[in-house]
Amino acid sequence: MTIWEMLAVFAAGVGAGTINTIVGSGTLITFPVLLATGLPPVTATVSNALGLIPGSISGAIGYRAELAGQRARVVRLGVAAAVGGLCGAVLLTLLPSTAFETIVPVLVALALVLVVLQPRITRAVQRRRDRTGRTDTARDGGPLLFVGLLLASVYGGYFTAAQGIVYLSLMGMLLNDSLQRLNAAKNVLAAVVNSIAALFFVFAAHFDWTAVALIAVGSTIGGQLGARVGRRLPAKALRVLIVAIGGAAILQLTTG
Repeated sequence: MTIWEMLAVFAAGVGAGTINTIVGSGTLITFPVLLATGLPPVTATVSNALGLIPGSISGAIGYRAELAGQRARVVRLGVAAAVGGLCGAVLLTLLPSTAFETIVPVLVALALVLVVLQPRITRAVQRRRDRTGRTDTARDGGPLLFVGLLLASVYGGYFTAAQGIVYLSLMGMLLNDSLQRLNAAKNVLAAVVNSIAALFFVFAAHFDWTAVALIAVGSTIGGQLGARVGRRLPAKALRVLIVAIGGAAILQLTTG
C-alpha cells in the first residue's frame, strides 16, 4: 500500500468502528476502501473481519453501563452468535471465490436496504412497545430470537455488513428493553461473531496484515467515539454516507 492508501484504510477503520458501535454496517465503509487498494474480495473480507475485532470490543466496553443486568441474556445469545459466526466463516473458505463475488453484491444491496429502512424499523418497534406497554426486561426472546440471531450470525461470519442492524431489529421486536441496552448487547454479539470468525480465518484463510493492523487501530478509536459522541451525529447524513459508499462497493464488485 502507498501512504495515502494506508491513511484511507485507517480513516475507514475509524469510521467503521464509530458506525458499528452506533448501529452497524461499518463494513460498508471499510470493504470498498480495501477493494480500492487492490485486495481481492475474499482477502478484503477476511482482513476486515480481523481488523474490526478491537473496534467491536472497544464499542462493547464503551457501552458497559448499559450492559448491567444482561449477563444471562448475552451469554445465551452469545452461543448463537458464536455458532453462527463459525458457520459463516467456514462457508466463506469452502465456497469458491467466484461464488463470493456473485453473492456479495447482493448482500451489500440487502444491507443498504436495511440501512435505509432502519429508522422505520426502529419506529415500528417503538410503536409496538408503546402499544403493549410491557416493560419486562427478563425475557430472553425464546427460541425464535435464538434461531434468528443464529442465522444472522451465519451471515455475519460470511460478510459482516449491516449485521448489527439485523441484530437490533430482531432483539427490538422480541425483547422488551430500551434500544440503548439492546445496542449494548448487539456490540457484544458482534464482537463474538468477529472474534470467532477471525480465529478461524487466522488458520484457514489469506489476509493482509497491513490492512488488519490499520483497521484494528482505527476501529478501536472509532469504537470509543461511537460510544461517547456517536449519538450526536446526524442520523440522516450518516445513512446517506453509508448508502453512497455501499453503492460504490457494488459498482466496484460488479464492474471488476
